[in-house]
Amino acid sequence: MRLVSWNVNGLRAALKKGFEENFALLNADVFALQETKLQAGQVELDLPGYRDFWSYAEKKGYSGTAVFSKREPLQTLHALGMPHLDTEGRICALEFPELWVVNVYTPNAQAELARINHRMEWDDAFREFCKGLEEGSLPTGAQKADGKPVVMCGDFNVAHNEIDLKNPGPNRGNAGFSDEEREKFTKLVEAGFTDTFRHLNPDLPGAYSWWSYRANARANNTGWRIDYFLVSDALVPNIESASIFPEVHGSDHCPVSLDLAI
Repeated sequence: MRLVSWNVNGLRAALKKGFEENFALLNADVFALQETKLQAGQVELDLPGYRDFWSYAEKKGYSGTAVFSKREPLQTLHALGMPHLDTEGRICALEFPELWVVNVYTPNAQAELARINHRMEWDDAFREFCKGLEEGSLPTGAQKADGKPVVMCGDFNVAHNEIDLKNPGPNRGNAGFSDEEREKFTKLVEAGFTDTFRHLNPDLPGAYSWWSYRANARANNTGWRIDYFLVSDALVPNIESASIFPEVHGSDHCPVSLDLAI
């Protein structure tokens, strides 16, 4: 099973930069997008063989997630089940017979950590949501389901450790590398989930998935790794590969992938 995740920073803009061609080349069974920045009916895609599932933000041109799957899922969830956290289209979760795939676009803490309290609440709620899927405890309104392993992917808006960004010193305390955000990611891992890329590449530096548009950051590889695939620890033996594709352009993020023996 091949899964790909990509923050496209506006799908309509990405379509003008070769998105459909890159989509075909990456050849995923499940392809997750974040920051689609659109509403229903605002885009036409030519992706034969895929079913599409969308979570839209109430605010136009903002946030949003989508998942494209070659297989029909058993059900799809579009919210954590907490109304005040569920207005921005940040979750698109698909249940398959073997596992759940959870696509997430985690809220940014923003400059001077202006939104850190919202971010902390989100991180806790998201962790409990994913553990609930593992245990068969689903949000109100979802179809009943047995517990099963979880694959989560997306833009988590945090570099977990110093190896995950080029300049950790000057960025300590900033959004995406604050102690609070890093601690919440640690709690997610400690709850029984594995960062697949770092599991396979524990000491590999310079592996980033996002670069600022400023100061030739991408050309200089002055980046951050904030896009992840995490899996329930039970799936660790099934990991075949986890990759980052910095050569694929079309956004300030690049795609990341996971191959599972499923």
